[in-house]
Amino acid sequence: MEEKVVHDDALRGRLLAFQRTELTEAALYEALARRVGGENGEVLKRVAADERRHGAIWQGYTGTEVRPQMWRVRLYLLLARLFGFTFAIKLLEKREDRAQGGYESLVDVFPETREIIADETRHEESLIGLLDEERLRYMSSMILGLNDALVELTGALAGLSLALADSATVALAGLITGIAAALSMSASEYLSQKSEGGDGHPLKAALYTGAAYLATVAVLILPFFVFHHPLLALAFTLAGGVAVIVIFTFFMAVVRDISFRRNFAEMVSISLGVAAVSFLIGLAARRFLGADV
Repeated sequence: MEEKVVHDDALRGRLLAFQRTELTEAALYEALARRVGGENGEVLKRVAADERRHGAIWQGYTGTEVRPQMWRVRLYLLLARLFGFTFAIKLLEKREDRAQGGYESLVDVFPETREIIADETRHEESLIGLLDEERLRYMSSMILGLNDALVELTGALAGLSLALADSATVALAGLITGIAAALSMSASEYLSQKSEGGDGHPLKAALYTGAAYLATVAVLILPFFVFHHPLLALAFTLAGGVAVIVIFTFFMAVVRDISFRRNFAEMVSISLGVAAVSFLIGLAARRFLGADV
């Protein structure tokens, strides 16, 4: 293609940003293709090839060679490893949507933009077809385990912190309670899935529920093993609970396309509300029952 370098600094800056984004996404799709392999990997390779071609189109107008942002590639690969392939792809979809919005304003100036927009739309459809990850099929089981652990254990730890007033004792009581509750929730989820007779595997659903519960228990209990003052430990426990809610709500918002703010506010309100009530119950227990230990 004959080069038609743009000399307007502001416009050229936008095109350079588009060029770098396309090359970054190409590098990321290539890396994901190597990791996924198989038919899905071939789809990702085709998407990567289109992104590189888009980058070459913008280079024809910028007259400058740019390099992909490898820190962003590594970040997305880390997110894919931690939260799954689907989470990373969904985040990329959102970037594709934003890119389309930016390209539409340039359609009248650069005719190739129409082709790029059409490719981006096709990419989104191709990527949606790849999203079939086991952990998403058991999302409801993970939500059950995580929500129950947050609500039950934050409340229990808040009450025990006032009633017992000893971090080691609270940690031991919370650990026993958490493990017992995780086993109980896993068994309940197994029986529930088995009685419903759906497509899910009852044992896997139970394991996902238990794993989510135990992971949350570990985050909430840890401060009581670190800090000697129970109220200080409780403060870090509540902060850890909020952090868990932030991470999991963001995960849900991305993979399910739901509102982050609304779901975060709901989960935080319930968890901290139960903790506050339990804290008051523990305070009442010390004052009226004379549980000064």
